[in-house]
Parts: sequence; C-alpha cells; structure tokens
Amino acid sequence: MRVEIWSDIACPWCYIGKARFEKGLAGFAHRGEVEVVHRSFELDPGRAKGDTEQVIDMLAQKYGRTPEEARSMEANVAANAQAEGLGYRAEGRDHGNTFDMHRLLHLAKARGRQDELLSLLYRANFAEERSVFDDTVLAGLAVEAGLDADEARTVLADPGAYADDVRADEREAAELGATAVPFFVFDRRYGISGGQPSEVFGQALEQAWKDRQVTGLIPVGGDAAACDADGSCDVPGADAPGRGA
Repeated sequence: MRVEIWSDIACPWCYIGKARFEKGLAGFAHRGEVEVVHRSFELDPGRAKGDTEQVIDMLAQKYGRTPEEARSMEANVAANAQAEGLGYRAEGRDHGNTFDMHRLLHLAKARGRQDELLSLLYRANFAEERSVFDDTVLAGLAVEAGLDADEARTVLADPGAYADDVRADEREAAELGATAVPFFVFDRRYGISGGQPSEVFGQALEQAWKDRQVTGLIPVGGDAAACDADGSCDVPGADAPGRGA
C-alpha cells in the first residue's frame, strides 16, 4: 500500500502532521508493507530565491497583526509541536521560497534518502538555529541525509534539475483537489487533509488496507489544521483569522 504526502518545509502543520502520521503508522500491523512517498507543494511559490524574512515579521504584515499577536499565534503552533515531542522555535526563524528544497528532495527520492532529508529539513527549519534558505546549509543537510556532496551541490546550482518533478507533483495535487497541506493520499482511495490526530491516520490505514479494491478518493476525518495554497496556516485556539506561519 502506498501513502503519498504533499507537504512544504515552510508549513508547520506538515512538520507536526508527519510526526502524527508516523505515530499512526507505528501502530499499524502491516506497516512493513506501506510505501511512503513525499510530494512537493509550495506555500509561497511567488517569492524570489534569496528573499527571506523573519517569520514573526511575515505574520504581522500578512495578517495585519501586532508583533505580540504574531508571537502568540506562533506560540500556539509551538505548543502543538511540543505535544508531539518536536522541537519548535517560535521566534528567530526565516521564511522564504522552498523550491530548491523540493528539487533536492527529488534527488533524495532517486537515491532512496527522501524521508531522511525531509526530516532533517524540518528539524533545521523549525527546531534548530539553521536557515534552510541557504545553499551551503542545504548541501550540508543533504550530506547528513546520506547524499553525495558534489551531486547535491550540482543540483542546487542548476535551477532546472528536478524542476519538472516538483511541478508535476504540484499539478497532481491540484488535480486531486488539494488546496492545503499536509495532504495525505492512501492508495489513491482515501484522502486526509491537515495535521489530524494520529488515531485518524491509524484508522485510515486500517480502512485503506481493508478496501484496497475501492477506486476513487474518499475523504477521511474532519477539518484539521493545515497550510493552504496562499501560505496561510490554521492555528487551533487562536482568534480570527487564526493563522500561523
């Protein structure tokens, strides 16, 4: 059985949702027969490479909030991350274009190291004092994930390398009706949007395993926190518009 996950490194609910999905998968009896494939989705595709800003500043400007309100929004997301045992820096993080990261993730997929690189990118972006919007940092993370340093640098230096693969993932997300991430598709039968509780993922795995002859995408679970195509991220418990980075 295959599970495809559309996500973006800049999406905190993708970071949290990955951890929740993995908890659900850990309790699934047939987990050894599940192939997990990570697919590309950009939250801020119009932002130029190298155009970065602090997350708190971005939130305040985007939603017309004060810096204090933006910090409160990020604190809500941090609490959700920490509840899953994840590190999360509510301040001091950069926000920028993630296209190069997605290209590098496709190289990692080709070399069988995709999940390792994605985990490192999330950790560097949300939990550590490393900006993932720097090619030197990205190349270093690629090496940590088990990729060849020269090959990773070559991909980063060539804007066309794996670009078609990223765009193909994004077109497919649109065709499936995905307007927010994380977006999980179980064997092209069941779809889950948002960072649902791990129990929901476990139930979806069980149902998809039982109904492997069913065709068509069936929504599973209710609404859950997610980051939509315009880069807006829901924050449970926050007042309207209730969004995070």
